[in-house]
Amino acid sequence: MSARVPPRYHEAIDLDALCQEFPPAPEFFDTVWTLPEEALRARREAAFLKQMERAWQVPFYGRRWSAVGMQPGDIRSLDDLKLIPTFSVHDMRESLERDPFWPDYFGVDPATDAALPLVFQTSGGTTGLPRPMMFAPRDREVMNIVTGRRLFMQGVRPFDRLQVTLSLGLPNGGLLVREGIQKYTGAVPIMTGSGAQTPTRRQIELMRAWGVTHLIGFPAYLRHMALVARDELGLDPRGFGIKGLITHLGVEDRGALEELWGADVYDTYGMNEFGSVAVDCAEKSGMHVFEDCFAVEVLGLPEEDDTRRLVAEGEEGSAIVTTFFKHVAPMIRFDTNDITSFAPGRCACGSTHRRITGIRGRADGMVKLRGVNVFPEAIGALVAADPRGNGEFLCVLERGERMVVRVEATGADVAADAFAADLAGRFKEALSVRLEVEVVPRGTLAPLTGLDTTSKIRRLIDRRAMQEA
Repeated sequence: MSARVPPRYHEAIDLDALCQEFPPAPEFFDTVWTLPEEALRARREAAFLKQMERAWQVPFYGRRWSAVGMQPGDIRSLDDLKLIPTFSVHDMRESLERDPFWPDYFGVDPATDAALPLVFQTSGGTTGLPRPMMFAPRDREVMNIVTGRRLFMQGVRPFDRLQVTLSLGLPNGGLLVREGIQKYTGAVPIMTGSGAQTPTRRQIELMRAWGVTHLIGFPAYLRHMALVARDELGLDPRGFGIKGLITHLGVEDRGALEELWGADVYDTYGMNEFGSVAVDCAEKSGMHVFEDCFAVEVLGLPEEDDTRRLVAEGEEGSAIVTTFFKHVAPMIRFDTNDITSFAPGRCACGSTHRRITGIRGRADGMVKLRGVNVFPEAIGALVAADPRGNGEFLCVLERGERMVVRVEATGADVAADAFAADLAGRFKEALSVRLEVEVVPRGTLAPLTGLDTTSKIRRLIDRRAMQEA
């Protein structure tokens, strides 16, 4: 018999104490949500310093911080956060080269540490092996509490029926949402998964038969579901009784999606490594950061700002996220590469937690064409605004600084040449660069974008390296 005793979940975490430290809904909204700024700052300060103490025990940080002359105790307040070097997925991949399953950004050593009930999830892994992340009970429960908070903010109540169209598997999204719904909302998660797991027509059938009240998924697939219902099945999705769509909106047109479904659309921002960071409240005037759990900074983009300064309120830059609660793998000044800005002033909802304006795109997805920064997300927003298309698009980079944007027409009756010419003109007007447009039949792009098969939809193919080979 092994000397190792299997861990018991209930012994690995004090849930009552954790819920005092990070209150679930609805208690959160009667306490931390509206704390005066000084009291909120004090709460954040204490949590941050505890997280720093833990981070020094993680080899990844000890190695990196010692290399730049940092020592334990150097960081004494949130004001000192800016003194800590940022890191990105590229630094995590260097760690993964040494051990692709148990990198040194995990602060638990299986050879010497006491066993813990662990959850293993990964990034989407569109290139190479997916990026692993391990969660201890404390990590996972805070993430679940935050999921419950954000769903409460977005109208979810006990016995609601939430259809989750996120992929189920190695990536975190679908399974984390299920845990949060089950443990902290009283609602019922209906885990249909992506179109690869439950075909779209079947998703619609189940939604109607089971009286689903809320949909959770990425906007492209939620739009696709509505169009399949309307255009292929002859059903009006506005009559399905859906009360809310909970999504990662990005630059998608909220109004168009709300019109399709006849339901409110709420934006959410989060990542595999730490769950939901910021979400819309009922005001929909920017996403509130859960500031008792995270510190979010916005720094200038590396290509445009060598000093990586903190940008002014309202100015766009890359979101830098620091966690206050993680045990296995704290995230201290993680450069997400997600482009956003802080919204000015206070929200009308009364919260004292700061808001970000939304995610404009990814810095590492930006393409420079003839001196102009172009984001696929911005192209998609312009495509979706034209009713002759169904919103589906794919950007293809060719040699000679050419980008061809393939867009799907709603049907055979669309005049393709006029549609292409008008879109090309709109791109030039809005983006200040000329892009070529190719109109293709509906359904053509799904095998390339993964619309029906994955939550992480592909919008850019770079063919330049293949053409030069």
